Amino acid sequence: MTPDKRMPAVDVVLVGFGWTASILAQELTNAGLQVLALERGAFRDTVPDFSTAQIQDELRYAVRKQGFEQTARETLTFRNTTSQVALPMRKLGSFLPAAGVGGAGVHWNGQNWRFLPTDFVARSHTEQRYGKKFIPPGMNLQDWGVTYDEMEPYYDRWEYLCGISGQAGNIGGKIQPGGNPFEGPRRRDFPLPPLRRSASTTFFDQAAKELGLHPFPCPAANASRPYVNSLGVQMGQCTFCGFCEWFGCGNYSKASPQTTILPVLLKKPNFSFRTYCDVTRINTDSTGKKATGVTYVGADGKVYEQPANIVALCAFAYHNAHLLLLSKIGKPYDPGTGQGVVGRNYAYQMSSTIGVTFKDIINPFMGAGALGQVVDDFNGDNFDHGPLNFIGGGYICLWNTGGRPILQEYLPDQTPKWGSAWKKAVHEDYLRSTWIQGHGSVMSYRSNYLDLDPTYTDVYGNPLLRLTFDFQPNEHAMSKYITDQGARIARAMPIKGLKVEQRSGDYSIVPYQTTHNTGGAAMGTDPNTSVVNRYLQSWDVPNLFVLGSSVFPQNPGYNPTGTVGALTFWAAEAIQRYIKNPGSLM
Repeated sequence: MTPDKRMPAVDVVLVGFGWTASILAQELTNAGLQVLALERGAFRDTVPDFSTAQIQDELRYAVRKQGFEQTARETLTFRNTTSQVALPMRKLGSFLPAAGVGGAGVHWNGQNWRFLPTDFVARSHTEQRYGKKFIPPGMNLQDWGVTYDEMEPYYDRWEYLCGISGQAGNIGGKIQPGGNPFEGPRRRDFPLPPLRRSASTTFFDQAAKELGLHPFPCPAANASRPYVNSLGVQMGQCTFCGFCEWFGCGNYSKASPQTTILPVLLKKPNFSFRTYCDVTRINTDSTGKKATGVTYVGADGKVYEQPANIVALCAFAYHNAHLLLLSKIGKPYDPGTGQGVVGRNYAYQMSSTIGVTFKDIINPFMGAGALGQVVDDFNGDNFDHGPLNFIGGGYICLWNTGGRPILQEYLPDQTPKWGSAWKKAVHEDYLRSTWIQGHGSVMSYRSNYLDLDPTYTDVYGNPLLRLTFDFQPNEHAMSKYITDQGARIARAMPIKGLKVEQRSGDYSIVPYQTTHNTGGAAMGTDPNTSVVNRYLQSWDVPNLFVLGSSVFPQNPGYNPTGTVGALTFWAAEAIQRYIKNPGSLM
């Protein structure tokens, strides 16, 4: 695309304007750099976009998906295996990328995690404990190139930026009562105490303890008290309105770029942003070894060239990989030979649901996105995998996220699926019903990857991104084990019925599961198996950095956002070192 106009150069251009771009912009403008963010969606802010009178509309946002990426504007093609023909997705279901300022940080639930120390050294730890033969053929299990101990200070910065509510389980190596005894050591407690307990989480807590497990409150980016964060931004106390997942927060209670960073960042003279900008290329010089900026299509349909000394990809996970492929930066991954890196290591999450109906009323509508009681005994390598013959794990949590009336339908087995009997059950059991989730890991495999579709193109004539993905036997075994443990807890609670929904068969992109897509631009210490080095710097183009969950080598059994935030602080420091001494940081 030939540019219609060349814009004034900046020090740093950010592709996307969600969590990673907001943190990078804050850190790099503090260092005196001129930073520009290019966002493909609209500007959004707490007022007026998330006002209570507007945002608490389940039909508009949860059913009709108004706040998400529209496939008429951008989509991808999908297939389970290379033997199938990939087709364009006309409606997204399994995962829901955002479009607009704040990105998916606007509509996330706020379930916030640190990954386990063993998650960062997944391959070396597995080989040491179980032997090399324990890793199945075709599994691209990799170490991250960073350790938990290196990441801990950046997890801490993230938690105090967001005002995370929780109970520490390990401070300085000393196990704390009431917290997660399996977590890595942290330097201090969470900035806020846990959210208030609901009736259903109390039942879960008691049942789990009776079974010898170690329940604790989910770390929540829903403020349990009024809070002034590390940037001096005031946040409000959560009111348990039940509109977190798929909704913006109108109460300044859920951490998002709008509630934690933008009130400071948008006032800075050396920061600017533009909306409705579709970035189509990362531009490089004649050597292909230096990024010179990006090309984008503006809201007016014109093509713009934006020069910059540093380019940082801060878009959704697979969008980052797509842009690298379109820009011919890095060798595309070939599943046939196993060679190449861009598009390699795509992974997802594998979750299951256990609907529980209590004997007593629990009022599920009074909830928050991360109001839940969790068991981590079966996550990561917190348990002996040897007899089980699978790698990975997940947490088990009873959630009280809000009970919105259109989509909440957790009814016991044997309940009719339609008609007057179904209506009667919904009426009788709504106030008694919630759900337990088994939230499991997904490893990366040679057969799961991203590439450019050979047939379908977008409005600009660029090939669509093609996703080839299916769950593997390892994940099916893991998920069944986790689900069975969750059902065991459920049966120990005072319930009158439950419904176990275990995922089976091929992966389907139709029903919603999570928006926890990872990989495609994996980090590591070997350029033959990673796109970026341990500082998230491109091996091929040193002034190009890639952020977000696209750099995960595989997907542990946790929600990714806390680690995305920590890695962004880590990369921000690395970029400042690069500025002082340009070149490879490794």
